[in-house]
Amino acid sequence: MSILVIADHNNQTLNGATLNVVAAAQKIGGDITVLVAGSGAQAVADAAAKVTGVSKVLLADNAVYANQLAENVAKLVADLAKGGYKYVLAASTTTGKNILPRAAALLDVSMITDIIAVESANTFKRPIYAGNAIATVQSDEAIIVGTVRGTAFDPVAAEGGSAAVETVGEVADAGVSSFVNEEIVKLDRPELTAARIVVSGGRGVGSGENYHKVLDPLADKLGAAQGASRAAVDAGFVPNDFQVGQTGKIVAPDLYVAVGISGAIQHLAGMKDSKVIVAINKDEEAPINSVADYWLVGDLNTVIPELVSKL
Repeated sequence: MSILVIADHNNQTLNGATLNVVAAAQKIGGDITVLVAGSGAQAVADAAAKVTGVSKVLLADNAVYANQLAENVAKLVADLAKGGYKYVLAASTTTGKNILPRAAALLDVSMITDIIAVESANTFKRPIYAGNAIATVQSDEAIIVGTVRGTAFDPVAAEGGSAAVETVGEVADAGVSSFVNEEIVKLDRPELTAARIVVSGGRGVGSGENYHKVLDPLADKLGAAQGASRAAVDAGFVPNDFQVGQTGKIVAPDLYVAVGISGAIQHLAGMKDSKVIVAINKDEEAPINSVADYWLVGDLNTVIPELVSKL
């Protein structure tokens, strides 16, 4: 069985989420091909070739893929999939969730989202109802298309492979969208989905000013990424990039510190797989406490500075 994995990248480096997808592909079994669609992305292809378990790398290097417009990449993926791939997989990142539904539509197949376990060659598990239930899904499609929740699979090694890199000459310009511009927020902290430690704040922090006043020192001490609940984002405390949850980013760090977060089901769906969860909240009945390994009832404005002073 042949598996096509769509690489998640920025034309310079390979996103670590791709390593998790390769791990899921290995659970299925078969030859694994990684597609790198981009512009000036030779370095990404070379990195993908070194990933353990990868048999081949396809490099589609053209200006139409420079910004990985979903319409263009999806057409390329669909065309390649018809050439003999039984599976097409991508990470459940913004990029993967943008491309794969379009590719599935072009292939006229249904797709499986947020795969968290591989039961057999055509049977997978995925969360539903914001993670409160796990569905076992069996697919009889000719080509199985799915996104993989990276936090559910340990990444394969980034070194150790020696796959061949082949160039894809096909250029699939759908001609229905164009890239206008992008605004990149540069942070000195680790990237949220890849961080080992995450400090998140909720509506309970009170304001954007207080969010940074209280949580920045803690994140600095721990070398942590910063996140937030949807309530905090909607209130304008922090940018959308900080949002953790069902409609935000899915994280599973070694340590997740939830400060002033009540623990609505949508937020829990994005962080409950964290290895150790610490909740600090003045409400002893807060739902977040039900998933926390450690929880402290108290005023965050007092507790956090005291915690920082003892670190």
